[in-house]
Amino acid sequence: MSRTATAARDASAPAGPAGHGANDASASGGGTPGAPRPTGSGRAGAWAELLRLPALFTVPGDALAGAAAAGVRPGPRTLLAIGSSLCLYEAGMALNDWADREEDAVERPHRPLPSGRIRPATALTAACGLTGAGLLLAARAGRPALAVAAPLAATVWAYDLALKHTPAGPAAMAAARGLDLLLGAAATGGGTRAALPSAALLGSHTLAVTAVSRRETIGGSALAPLAALATTGALTRLVTHRRTRLPAGRRAAAAPGLPGSHPAEGRPRSAAALATALGAAYAATAARPYFHATLNPSPPLVQRAVGGGIRATVPLQAALAARSGATATSLLVAALAPAGRMFARRAAMRKVSIT
Repeated sequence: MSRTATAARDASAPAGPAGHGANDASASGGGTPGAPRPTGSGRAGAWAELLRLPALFTVPGDALAGAAAAGVRPGPRTLLAIGSSLCLYEAGMALNDWADREEDAVERPHRPLPSGRIRPATALTAACGLTGAGLLLAARAGRPALAVAAPLAATVWAYDLALKHTPAGPAAMAAARGLDLLLGAAATGGGTRAALPSAALLGSHTLAVTAVSRRETIGGSALAPLAALATTGALTRLVTHRRTRLPAGRRAAAAPGLPGSHPAEGRPRSAAALATALGAAYAATAARPYFHATLNPSPPLVQRAVGGGIRATVPLQAALAARSGATATSLLVAALAPAGRMFARRAAMRKVSIT
């Protein structure tokens, strides 16, 4: 998936990965004239910036929430779906910067492509290879998974190459996240119908974040963050106040003590309590930066709002899993948030944003 997936940029950190840029030389594939070729840790750092490695922790929860919504315990095919999601997400990241290389030359020349640290042709090749790997992993998970992964890949490419700067951009990004959740359901359980409500909720969150991100370099409008704040409130209420209903077949498929399992009695109440707690965590992560951006829609605050929205994806995924009755899976997804923060604090990742 592409940047926010989310579709976010961070123009504030001069050494960070969230700028856009490419000069004429890089746009033609040659990079910045006279720029040193990246070697060793410099090359690794450039790829970490291009692929937004800290953002990867927001991806596995899609497939896990999808499996939970389908009422099936995660298994080997779920792992294949996660691998497919990761590949397609990173393909979108690389393709995003390749498609925006001319814009980046003007606005964010520090990015890996315009700075000459990575050749545009290399980034495009990586996007193609990662897309192929994602589809191959989905095929290994079965035909239902491939039937979802193929339109997911098409949506990623359509967004980066054609839809990003059009009114259809946020909807395309939302569709990509929703399809990613359905990929986990299709790979694990063979069907997607039971996971459609969870996909719609996750897609709505992504739509809001993407809409905010479209003005993060210029600011000036409080409408998008205000709408995102309202969306966050609505989603929090749906996740925390709606009566938890277990997917059909979960009782028969689950075994006590395994991820996604629960006794026929007692567990729905604990799952509802967990969904409430995680929904509150989601709201706390997203609402505050949205509120600040609403009061003052300056570029720095809008960028913080986008980052908060992306980070809020993980507790929302966990809340959706808990809402489906999969408490162990929910806790596993929730653990990705602190793991992601620890990874981002590593010295090699401090200059790498999630946006």
